[in-house]
Amino acid sequence: MAFTDPEHNIEQFGLQSGAKVADFGAGTGFYAFEIAKAVGGAGKVYAIDVQKDLLSKIKNEGNKRGFTNIEIIWADVEKPGGTHLRGDTVDAVVISNILFQIGPKEAVVTEAKRILKPGGRALVIDWTDSFGGMGPSFDSVFPGVKARALFEKSGFIFQTQIRAGDHHYGFIFKK
Repeated sequence: MAFTDPEHNIEQFGLQSGAKVADFGAGTGFYAFEIAKAVGGAGKVYAIDVQKDLLSKIKNEGNKRGFTNIEIIWADVEKPGGTHLRGDTVDAVVISNILFQIGPKEAVVTEAKRILKPGGRALVIDWTDSFGGMGPSFDSVFPGVKARALFEKSGFIFQTQIRAGDHHYGFIFKK
């Protein structure tokens, strides 16, 4: 594996058809489109981001690709209740490449836990290093060991590590 591959990472996550999944910090839809494929027409993807212009891009691109199962949500995952989703309503949460850039990391973990159904799972992917001007500065990298400790301290149960790419770590946690 070279860089990071959303299709491969979502495949390792093992989403079920019909699942409801929140994509925190959806950006341009890098993961949202792969999640939409994995959960199928009976599933739902909540593409959540604080940047309205990026959400518009996801909506437009999703329409071009024929996805009817993506709902965009303008929201701030760093605030309590920030996703605007009810508690215990989603089967899975994807948190990819946002830990390095957010302030209150505990708030994001708390919001993920709040919206996940009992037994729901979180896929956490982030940078292991600063790579040739891409990704975070060296000082902003949030190491995998700290990410794992953060989720476990919040009551998540570590399930497995995935191969998320040469410059990324990936963990699956269960609520």
